[in-house]
Amino acid sequence: MSAEWERGGHVPARGRALAVLSLSLLNVFVVGAGLAVVKLTPDRHLSPQPPGVAARDLVRSSARIPAADPAGGRAPNPQALSGRLAALVGGPKAKINAVVVDAETGRTLFAQRADQPATPASTTKLATTVAALATVGPSHRITTQVVRGSGGGIVLVGGGDPTLTALPARADEGHPPYASLLDLAKQTATALKASGVTRVRVDYDASAYQGPRTAAGWKPNYLPEGELAPVTALTVDEGRVSPADPTKRARVSDPPAAAASIFASLLTRNGVAAKAGRRTVAQKGAARLGAVQSPPLSALIEHLLTESDNDVAEAVARQVAMKLGRPATFVDGAQAVRQTLAKLGVTQGVSVNDGSGLSPRNRITPLALARIVALAANPTHPQLRSVITGLPIAGFSGTLRPPRYTIATSQAAAGVVRAKTGTLAGVSTLAGLTYDSDGRLLTFAFMAGDGKGPVDPGKLDQLAAAVATCGC
Repeated sequence: MSAEWERGGHVPARGRALAVLSLSLLNVFVVGAGLAVVKLTPDRHLSPQPPGVAARDLVRSSARIPAADPAGGRAPNPQALSGRLAALVGGPKAKINAVVVDAETGRTLFAQRADQPATPASTTKLATTVAALATVGPSHRITTQVVRGSGGGIVLVGGGDPTLTALPARADEGHPPYASLLDLAKQTATALKASGVTRVRVDYDASAYQGPRTAAGWKPNYLPEGELAPVTALTVDEGRVSPADPTKRARVSDPPAAAASIFASLLTRNGVAAKAGRRTVAQKGAARLGAVQSPPLSALIEHLLTESDNDVAEAVARQVAMKLGRPATFVDGAQAVRQTLAKLGVTQGVSVNDGSGLSPRNRITPLALARIVALAANPTHPQLRSVITGLPIAGFSGTLRPPRYTIATSQAAAGVVRAKTGTLAGVSTLAGLTYDSDGRLLTFAFMAGDGKGPVDPGKLDQLAAAVATCGC
């Protein structure tokens, strides 16, 4: 795995990635000599996890972490917290922009260049997901459908669901079912045969998205190396050439055409001889032959944050644009995200060019990231809660799974910190939240590097651990 950027959406077994979708925040209880289970559903604002996860998922903690004070805990002394963090940051000349915010009051407790924009990398996904949940809503599903076409053909119409899959469902996936192309083919074949059609041409409609398939600033090797597929409104299994083999990262060059070809093969298996046709735009009001829907947006967002899935992040940004009546392009997606954040009062310090954070031209301040996290954690915004439940758990899940948070200087935060990671060449970021040892909920953002030299994400883990263990 290259250290150049964060690899989203290609970990083994997509199902495992979503098995921890709804793990909630932060309290750890010692079991025996140092084993602890992540507490389910803290009382304030986090949603429950799937049954059975608590019984099998254990994380290590080097010290007892008390339960959060129901009254919110005692706020840290800014001077004491700053003394602890400044020693780790390495002084004003260190290439780390940082902030810690009291989630209860919004007060800044520690700041080093907190209002200076830096490259956020995949912490950009925090802005994308908050905007999507606030605009589109957590229950929204993306529809892929088949309608009647011209000349006796049919049209496979994409709505922008990159999790649409041609793989058989598995009982152990641990997430809401993905939209199934196999099911869509069965629906369509049944409808066609009922009307006497046994041979058909499959055209395809990807017009829900417009503009370029890559964003400004993306490096030319992102697509060839499988960082994500070309961004289109119709894709199957995120455009992977070999979706059943997670070790193979190659993507198809034209996801809509590949989707039509796969669908034609599935129709043939279901008794309707089919061949892939051409790109088209389905007629408005055309008769529907079948339709499938994605998991709810809340589940997509939990997945994309836990595993830093770039394909899903770009799809989510376009859902914001479409909801606001804008074209589904990179530019309009970014503008729609900012427009939504402005309504929420957290747009200051946010400038983005994509939804995933792959663009090194993105700029966000640490303070903006910490405020976005605090907003999502606030019980007055329950529609945003899947941003928090989707954040990786330190030393346990997603992009914070071991070896992170397994060394002495950061191990105390294992199972306690929840945060989104970000990695590009010469850049490492971490933004999330934690209860400190007095039970106070704090949000933070640490942004290291200037893109010109090596960075150590372990330094950011140490800073987060210092916040989590502070009894200041």
